Amino acid sequence: MDLIRDSLTLILGSAIDVAPIAIFLFLFHRVVIGGRIPHLGQILVGFVFVVVGLGLFLQGLEKTLFPLGRLLAEQLTDPEFLETAVGVMPTWKDFWWVYLFGGAIGFSTTLAEPSLIAVAIKANAVSAGAIGFWGLRVAVALGVAIGVSLGCYRIVVGQPLHYYIAAGYLVVIIQTMMSPKLIVPLAYDSGGVTTSTVTVPLVTALGLGLAEAIPGRNPLLEGFGLVAFASLFPIISVLGYGQLAEFKQRVQATRAKRTRSEA
Repeated sequence: MDLIRDSLTLILGSAIDVAPIAIFLFLFHRVVIGGRIPHLGQILVGFVFVVVGLGLFLQGLEKTLFPLGRLLAEQLTDPEFLETAVGVMPTWKDFWWVYLFGGAIGFSTTLAEPSLIAVAIKANAVSAGAIGFWGLRVAVALGVAIGVSLGCYRIVVGQPLHYYIAAGYLVVIIQTMMSPKLIVPLAYDSGGVTTSTVTVPLVTALGLGLAEAIPGRNPLLEGFGLVAFASLFPIISVLGYGQLAEFKQRVQATRAKRTRSEA
């Protein structure tokens, strides 16, 4: 009964959240466009699906993903577990279990992101195959994996977030000046598509659970910020992907030119 009551509460909250959007769209159509709204019944049914889906999705986060992230973080950072694994009392160097787990979570959830799949399909079609479907997805997923691992390290050692973000964007600025211009907008968009429905809940739960499990860490101060890493490092990895592709093309062109000159 508690589960049903909580679900209904979240569905009602979702309806309140969606209501301003729906009211604005209906008023805009009535005042600006004018006339009757086509397929009004289907639109209303769609809004109902959206509201119910959002409520159940939030319930799933509260009951499953967030507790799972906290549980895994607590188990991975348990001193007895780490002492058994490394043979001595753990230091920040011995939390490689956590870094590896964070990277694996970031990589796997990013590959499953529907928004990234959609962007990869469009990029492959627009570029006539020059940007590979799997190449882009793997490049973005590697960036998220590295970012989440580094973000877990930051939580373990308790260092300020802005040092890492500032250094990361400095790298992005340098890469932007050196990368092929066609890849730059796609790289910047790649940072946004990774922070979507699959990645954000698990990554956020991991950060909060890790901050709660390590003594001396403030969940509000250190627990948040992993999403920023997951948004930043895909930009770096996709720009690197473009630079690598350009370098490969130059090598192939050089080899072809050498072959023609020898012939």
